Amino acid sequence: MGSGSNNNTTLEDLARLAGVSASTVSRALNDQPLISTRTKQRIWALAREHNYPFRHYMPAGPIGAEGSIAIVTPHMRGRPLPLSHPFILELLASIGEAARARDCDFTVSHIAPTNYDDLVHATTTSRASGVIFIGQSMLHEALNQLAGTNARFVVWGAQMPGQRYTSVGSDNLLGGRRATLHLARLGRKQILYLGSTDPEAMQRRAGYSEALAESGLDEDPKLVVPVDFEWESAEAAVGRLIRRHIAFDGIVASSDLIALGAIRALRKAGLSVPGDVSVTGYDDMLLSRLSTPTLTTIRQDTHEAGRLLVSRILDVSTDHMPALLPTDLIVRESCGG
Repeated sequence: MGSGSNNNTTLEDLARLAGVSASTVSRALNDQPLISTRTKQRIWALAREHNYPFRHYMPAGPIGAEGSIAIVTPHMRGRPLPLSHPFILELLASIGEAARARDCDFTVSHIAPTNYDDLVHATTTSRASGVIFIGQSMLHEALNQLAGTNARFVVWGAQMPGQRYTSVGSDNLLGGRRATLHLARLGRKQILYLGSTDPEAMQRRAGYSEALAESGLDEDPKLVVPVDFEWESAEAAVGRLIRRHIAFDGIVASSDLIALGAIRALRKAGLSVPGDVSVTGYDDMLLSRLSTPTLTTIRQDTHEAGRLLVSRILDVSTDHMPALLPTDLIVRESCGG
């Protein structure tokens, strides 16, 4: 974890390095509230640097876990990403199953970082073995800066140019391209894109643009509509387009929940899916298989994602290059073919 590691480091050695008493080091390692956060951070950093087994020194959890992982969700458009979002729940479940298979505990942090200092706080005020960030939000450069420290973390999200940190995510560009090409092959000519402005959605939009060009279709700026990462925002946006009489016969949504919100708006307007408008989502959540009509979507392998995210934290010796997971087009009823 750091240079100068020494398996023979003692509590007294840490006290001498930190310039405090051994009892202060002991209280800091036990996360006692009498010790300031700044002092704890400094002592925990020294413990990591010198390979002092401070996590085993602290009281064990109720099931004697071999390790622990903290999960952190950054702010998205000015507020924390909702944990109730079905895709987030499915990803958390996959992380939990992977952690359980490794005899590891995980916790979901209350912290929602908005800047570099918040990222540092998230990675240095926890006794966890490492941190999984769910999404980059607008923190790509801050995460690059964090990669230059001894913080142990991995990001679920997009693979970005100039990236210096480890990430696990799906091939968003190809996923957006596949969804759009499918609608174009069905004869849809006016294809609407609905997505947020996070890095993953922007890559899916780039795939949408590529597919339109490949299909000989012009990209209409009126048919590229930013929405939040929730169904209510998509329903409202599609409703506004319909009331303004903006024509479209296909929808590429950057998530299943956005697609389902769009379908609600279409039905309220008396339009049929897929008769009048074909709709694709992205994620392949359980809801996409249970909706009416069932949703054509791009599948992300959350099971493999959970396994890779956990292994990137727990396995020090493994390859920590970014992992790009394949995407698959799952054709169901919402496209009509």
